[in-house]
Amino acid sequence: MIGARLAAAAMTFLAVAGSAAAFEISSPSVSDGKWEKKYIGNKIVGCDGQNIAPSLTWNDVPEGTKSLALTLYDPDALTGSGLWHWQVWNIPPSVTRFEEGKVPRGAIEGTADLNRRGYIGPCPRPGSGVHHYTFTLYAIKTPKLTIPRSSTPAMVGYNLNTNAIAKATVTYAYQR
Repeated sequence: MIGARLAAAAMTFLAVAGSAAAFEISSPSVSDGKWEKKYIGNKIVGCDGQNIAPSLTWNDVPEGTKSLALTLYDPDALTGSGLWHWQVWNIPPSVTRFEEGKVPRGAIEGTADLNRRGYIGPCPRPGSGVHHYTFTLYAIKTPKLTIPRSSTPAMVGYNLNTNAIAKATVTYAYQR
């Protein structure tokens, strides 16, 4: 009898746990330590990549999400405070992927560090070790964020974090 109750409880737990969706982001274009040259930064610190943003996919956007935002951050940059490589906001919640080199219509690409707008591919200084590039997808509770395109990454981050319902992250390493 106890065994049957325990089995029923375990089945119920597994059914509930299995139905809980995980908000996740990943890239079919890159993998840990392996970034094709086309995704690497160009004209910075001697890199000669093509600076094309990799494709990204995500699933299970939380209920109540009114828009999405995406950032790419390298905490290992030699600045002492990391380096923001990409900031995109006002992504429609129905969007589930970025195609290589593209952002959806209506989304805003802000000015990342290095005073460049749009995607800045990885380009760590040679000999600076492994750098970790974190893509973070934010589920936002408002349909639009009224952040000026020229805002600093800190201001964008403040707006994203104060309006986020949830976040999904994935990190890929790269070294030169």
